Amino acid sequence: MPAADHLDLLAAPVAKALAPGLRVAEIDPALSDTAAFCERYGVAPEDSANCVIVAGKRGGVTRYAAVMVLATDRADVNGVIRKRLDVRKVSFAPQQEAVELTGMEYGGITPLGLPEDWPVLVDENVTKRSFVVIGSGLRRSKLAISGPDLVAATGGETLVLTL
Repeated sequence: MPAADHLDLLAAPVAKALAPGLRVAEIDPALSDTAAFCERYGVAPEDSANCVIVAGKRGGVTRYAAVMVLATDRADVNGVIRKRLDVRKVSFAPQQEAVELTGMEYGGITPLGLPEDWPVLVDENVTKRSFVVIGSGLRRSKLAISGPDLVAATGGETLVLTL
């Protein structure tokens, strides 16, 4: 369904950052995790992209970023991502911190609607997909968008992020 017609299925920050062509589907929140979602709803894992929030410190300042990779891939957090953020060490942001800073539910965090100063790092494999299923900010729904439209909607940076 068009996301613009179903704002109740989006976290507030996501609703404010709607992208053209964005579609939403209501799902069972117990099946929000990627593997369970793909199995139940018949979505190929290579058509599903995960968003993880990473954090690293430099000069006492914490730098955050959203990292988008296909569900079939693993992000090179300690290589490419660490270098891109220009930090000595990078790790996944703690769950509670990610939830508080994004205004989204854990397990539904998406790159749409994140703080403007956070880079959105998108693996090149995501950009090659005609559509990817991503979080909606809530566990009870998912979004569908093309890889190129995802980059455009988030001001994302395309990199080779996978191991």
